[in-house]
Amino acid sequence: MLEVRDRLVASPRFRSLAAAFPLTRSIARAETRALFDLCAGFVYSQVLFACVRLDLFRLLRGAPRTAAEVAGLAGLPVEGAQRLLDAAVALRLVDRRSGGRYGLGPLGAVVAAEEGVAAMVAHHAALYRDLADPVALLRGARDTALAEYWPYAGAEDAASLAAERVAEYSALMAASQPMVAAEILAAGRLDRFRAVLDVGGGEGAFLEAVAARHPGVSLALFDLPAVAERARARLAARGVRAEVFAGDFRRDPIPPGFDAITLVRIAHDHDDATVSALFRALRRALPPGGSLLLAEPLAGTKGAEPVGEAYFGLYLWAMGRGRPRTAEAYRLMLTEAGFAAVRERPTRIPLLVRVLEARVGRGVARGSASVNHA
Repeated sequence: MLEVRDRLVASPRFRSLAAAFPLTRSIARAETRALFDLCAGFVYSQVLFACVRLDLFRLLRGAPRTAAEVAGLAGLPVEGAQRLLDAAVALRLVDRRSGGRYGLGPLGAVVAAEEGVAAMVAHHAALYRDLADPVALLRGARDTALAEYWPYAGAEDAASLAAERVAEYSALMAASQPMVAAEILAAGRLDRFRAVLDVGGGEGAFLEAVAARHPGVSLALFDLPAVAERARARLAARGVRAEVFAGDFRRDPIPPGFDAITLVRIAHDHDDATVSALFRALRRALPPGGSLLLAEPLAGTKGAEPVGEAYFGLYLWAMGRGRPRTAEAYRLMLTEAGFAAVRERPTRIPLLVRVLEARVGRGVARGSASVNHA
């Protein structure tokens, strides 16, 4: 059946008839638009990148402005500002207002309100450099900008990374974490736990959100030494009480004494062997009845399929480690690691993050690999 469809779609005569026939015209137009968007997608992303780089959304957030005013503030010729603004209108980043002025559009308003979105867009300059020759990248080029940006991915001894090597990516993760934290906390209350350890917790932005929502929960963080130092400083400056452990989860034991461990946007950055070993280490660190909360953007998410295999597939390939995984793949890995039950806790925006909760069986002794299902 699919072969018949492919032959029909490849036929110029069929496409011409489909475009003319009233019942199929809208489908033909939508497919044409989708194909054009694939061709023009890089241009669209560069329009957004230019808006972020020029701080356009902040300029328009206070009050609508004319193209001439934007040109003066952004250091552009008026014609260049006009081209950018009109392009941004077409992408719903900017709206036209009365008097020839421009204001924030529905998507631009989100970027203006969420520091993390702008930070993620800005860092994509590294990805764009790596994708300048995607064929060379797919053939195995490994001297990439993203591998440099995320140095722990390929480091033999990640625990020895100097402070300056972790600063840029740690700041990015801290800026983007609040959006993800809001989804995780809305998916299930964490105050049902006594003590929570955030593994790979970066500068502590997720724990900061947990502390604000559930001040009675004991909190701790585990990350590389240079990152842990940044976490201590950030959490102390914000008045968040949390114990900070330094180490490399690929080599060092996971601190025990917590009935819940969170793993937020960590697993997809690593290859299967590393993730499987990490899951086993987390299960050993948890007590009977303890929970692991795995929060990830997942492949195969309904309505967001390109995000997994297309975006993260190429992004992680350029990074040099990791892979997009489906919920079912993680369930299998968690079960093999000794977790007794895995269930999904639905989030409001699954494209952004989905949450799987894996529980240790009540009949499992700490450190045991066996599971008592009785």
